[in-house]
Parts: sequence; structure tokens; C-alpha cells
Amino acid sequence: MRVFSILSAALLTFTHAEKPKRPNIVLILADDLGFSDLGCYGGEIQTPHLDSLAEGGLRFTSFYNTARCWPTRAALMTGYYPQQVGRDVVRGKKGFRRSNRPDWAKLLPELLKPAGYRSYHSGKWHIDGTPIATGFDRSYYLKDDGRFFNPSTHFLDDKPLPAVEKGTDFYTTTEKVDRCLAFWNEHEEQHADKPFFTYLAFTAPHFPLHARPEDIAKYENTYDAGWEVIRTQRHQKQASLGFPETVISPVLRMLGPPYDFPEHIAQLGPGEINKPLPWGDLTEVQKKFQSAKMAIHAAMIDRMDQEIGRLIKHLKKTKRFENTLILFLSDNGASAEIMVRHDGHAPEAPLGSAATYLCLGPGWSTTSNTPFKKHKTWTHEGGVSTPLIAHWPKGISARKEFRHTPGHVIDFIPTAFELAGINAPSDRPALPGKSLVPVFNNDPDKFHDHLWWCHEGHCAIQKNGWKAVTTRGEKWELYHLAKDRAETNNLANQKPQKLESLKELWNKRTKQLLEDLKK
Repeated sequence: MRVFSILSAALLTFTHAEKPKRPNIVLILADDLGFSDLGCYGGEIQTPHLDSLAEGGLRFTSFYNTARCWPTRAALMTGYYPQQVGRDVVRGKKGFRRSNRPDWAKLLPELLKPAGYRSYHSGKWHIDGTPIATGFDRSYYLKDDGRFFNPSTHFLDDKPLPAVEKGTDFYTTTEKVDRCLAFWNEHEEQHADKPFFTYLAFTAPHFPLHARPEDIAKYENTYDAGWEVIRTQRHQKQASLGFPETVISPVLRMLGPPYDFPEHIAQLGPGEINKPLPWGDLTEVQKKFQSAKMAIHAAMIDRMDQEIGRLIKHLKKTKRFENTLILFLSDNGASAEIMVRHDGHAPEAPLGSAATYLCLGPGWSTTSNTPFKKHKTWTHEGGVSTPLIAHWPKGISARKEFRHTPGHVIDFIPTAFELAGINAPSDRPALPGKSLVPVFNNDPDKFHDHLWWCHEGHCAIQKNGWKAVTTRGEKWELYHLAKDRAETNNLANQKPQKLESLKELWNKRTKQLLEDLKK
């Protein structure tokens, strides 16, 4: 199928069907979801609704985020690398900072308004400003991301709501979809002739690990075999599903959380450990505690999928499903963090309840990021690789296909612009991303020349299947991702010229980003 843009309207013409109207666009963002957590990406977690979207559309195998929550959200909503718009820092580079965006860096809803789109937000924010003030028409903003059952700080259309009392049936994953459906019902009643953009930002499965008991029960004993066994099973399932063949990365046994809180680990009791030690070396207490944590993580993802099922049902009921582009992805890799915040941790309380505060930790995070190494915050593949499911029956003819073209969250805005029929504003730096529409139709031509990363001193750059990456304070490494996606064979010593050329490109791109921030 051939796709091209018409400058006057920038709409799409399809050879297999008449020209569709501008689609609704639904962007669903999970939080701390690992690359292999979904069933359709190799996981054992039950995600039938997301799996169905993958069956009816596309799965991307080489799509990337920024390694952290707030930079990814800035990139998704502005179309720029977060450092370009002051939403992340580059250590050692004067002028880079984490602050408010420049005036020229508008968020997508404001730019979609002239094209007739209504914009709705539900969930996490983690961007400067507030949703309504930055262009959304309706918003449910959950600021308190440390309490899944009784959040104290949340807003409706930028106005504060009362704190949720303890002991109710409130659960944030369900509430976010309830609010989203309320906005969509209002849209059908008052704005049915207009397309809509929806940004649904789940907090799941970010810590604390809080889930409903009935969801946790579905995974009781599932993880008793340990993280090595589950990781191997996921890798094998990925191969059976048709993912590109790659060796599995070795477990980095001595790599723990990115931030050290030994006093927090002590609060969590004798079952907690801060290294992905061999499962056979754990005590029975540790095995029981660790397998319970992963069951809760799975339950949170399972519940998220259940709620996404309600969205799909609504879109079908309102006859919008066929012409709605649904994109699902994660803001970073699974997290190795271990900490205790908010209401603290009561060891005697049922694990996963509101009185507990558990984190996934590096053992299960390594499994969630199968087949890659490292975790959230690092710029190795485990930190920056995300699932991406794209489903749009009227606009994507492919079914159950993979796309291996490297893409990045900076590509979402150019994609939305093309689908909405609007041009990128000319009074600001050029967008670094590319529209995914050609990739949807397997005709990427020349896509990205390179992709760039930096977060907390962890840096990387990818070009033509090669990647240079460094952990803060350590030497640069070099990997041929086209042959070694899991970064198992460091070629820095064998290919010094290739490494130097990529480092030079990283420095050149960094300088360009700094110039953009000054504008």
C-alpha cells in the first residue's frame, strides 16, 4: 500500500480504500513497563486486549523512549528531545537544565485545536504547567502517584478534588479510564462531528506495587520458579512469536538500584534484596517475598489491560474504532529502584495493599526487560526500549506484522501532525522526529539518520545499526545492534574509529540541542 502527503491538506490517500477522515488519536502510556511484560511481547501476564490490538495492527521491535518518565512525557507532548526544551539536563554542559519549557515549545493539544481536534487527558502528568492551561479541553490529573487506592492530590480540569478516603473501592487505574470514558461520552453528546486526541497516562505498573486482591490472586505461585526461569521462558516465547533473533543478555549480578537507600531496604524486611542474585542462592523467605512482588506487578498490568478493554468496547460501540489510531507504549524500561515513600510500609499488611510500599527491584526488572540489560534511567537497551503497538484499521492495512525500523518518542508529534493535516510551526527549531506513517505502511525510505540519548550522565547515540553508549563515569561501549541487539559484545577495542565517529556525532548533536534551548 502506498501513502503520500498532499500539501494542501496533508491528509492520506490509500489505494485500498477511499480517503479516511482525520482519525481520532489515542495515546496510551504505561509507566515503568518492561519490554517483555505484555503477552504479545513475550510475557506470561494476561493482556488479551493489548494482544488483540497487536494482532490487528503492528508491533514495533526497535522503538525507544528517553529512559525516564518526565523526559519521555516532554518529548511525546512537544516533539523535541527533552533537553531541547529544558526538561532534562546534560551534566557538564553549561546551559542544559531541568526547568520550564521555552515559550515556543507548545504542547500538542494547543497545536491540534486549529485542525478541529478536541483533546482529553487522564492520568499522570509530570510536565510543567497543567493540562487545561496547556491546551487540553478536559483533564483528570492524578498528581499523587504514590497511592493507588487513596490518592490525596488530584484535579478535574485543573481544579482540585477532595482526597480519596481510605477503605473505598477507588483504584487509580480504573478511575483514569472512568474519567476518560466520561470525556468521550460528553464528546459524543456535544462534539460528535469532531475528531479527538486522547492522552491516557497510566501510573501502572510504577511503584508502589499496589493491586486489587482478585488480580493478585490470578498470579499466585506463577513466579515461584524464579527470575531466571521466567526470563528464559520469555526469551523463548519472543522467538516463537517472530521477534528478531538475539541472544539474551547476561544478568548483571552486581548491578542494583540506581539510587541507594539501605535504610529503606531494611524497612522492607528480610525478604528484600538489592541485587539480582541467582534464585537458588535466595532464602525461602526471600523467594516468597520476591515472587509475591512480581505477582503484584503482573496484577497491575493485567488490570491496566482490563481497563483498556473498556476503551476498546466504547470505541466499537460509538463506531469510532475503525478510524482511531491507538498507540500503546511505556515511558521507560522496568525499574530496579527500591525505596519507601508516601505512607510508608507496614510489614504485617497484605502485600500489595495500600499500607505496603514495594518496588519491583533489579531481579524482576531484569526479567521484565528481557532480552536486554540494565534498567530505567540507563541508556542501554533495557532502559530505553519500549513496546509500541499501533492499531488503526482504516489507516494501517497490515495485520499482525512487526516493524523493525528504529523509532523514538520524538516521532509522535510529526505523526499526529500528518494525520491531523497540519504543518509544523515554522517559528521554532525544526522537529527532530519523523512521521511514523510511512513506517506503518512498511515504506520508511530513509528514516532517522541517528537517535540521541542522555539522562543522569548516561549517554548513547545510534546510527545505521551501531550504538555507542556509556554509563555515567565509565568508558564508552560500542555495539552492532543490527547483529547484537542485547548489547552482549562490546566492540569498542575492535572498532575504535567507529566508536570515535559516534562519540563525535554525540557531541555535535549535544551542541545543536544547546543552541535550540537558547532560542
